[in-house]
Amino acid sequence: MKRPVVKICCISSVLEAVTAVECGASALGLVSRMPSGPGVISDREILEILNYVPENVSTFLLTSEITAERIIEQHIKFSTDAIQIVDEVEFDVYDEIKKKFPEVKIVQVVHVTDETSVGYAENVSHFADALLLDSGNPKKETKELGGTGRVHNWFLSRKIRETVKIPVYLAGGLNPGNVVDAIKTVEPFGVDLCSGVRTEGRLDINKLREFFKKVNSF
Repeated sequence: MKRPVVKICCISSVLEAVTAVECGASALGLVSRMPSGPGVISDREILEILNYVPENVSTFLLTSEITAERIIEQHIKFSTDAIQIVDEVEFDVYDEIKKKFPEVKIVQVVHVTDETSVGYAENVSHFADALLLDSGNPKKETKELGGTGRVHNWFLSRKIRETVKIPVYLAGGLNPGNVVDAIKTVEPFGVDLCSGVRTEGRLDINKLREFFKKVNSF
């Protein structure tokens, strides 16, 4: 079993970015405007953080936009390594983004709720470069598009991972206490977390170190 890469999401400051990288993060998630959930920061703060991220660490912009035009507009402003689309979009949106930015990775979030998520994941895997399996609910009146801190059914996540041919990141309620079981169950390419290494909303270096200790045991 390979050790997964680690993406720390909801980075809110240069200090958090530096802390996450020093602890071993290979990717950072920056949250633009969202209908709900934690970690949203301003465009100015995103740009400030990007100036400090080393070249060997990947940057992901989380976007709730669903049109190619708006997503492209955001990427022109930020130029991150990856665009993480947290809501469902039409398939032609991926093509338009790829035509404009062929070098940028598109990571589609799949909110794992039931068996229908497996079918959706398989379909969208033909358009995205990677999937991120999370525990939101985009069908709520106020959409939940991530950062819920909830664990979903990892057996469905494993089924998705076995079905698709692109890398899969596992998210949703991961923390130092459950990450070993999560990795053994799903065997993802990467793990992604936000609240599981925070205390009162702030990145907690002790939790981070404990998390990486568990991940590095693989």
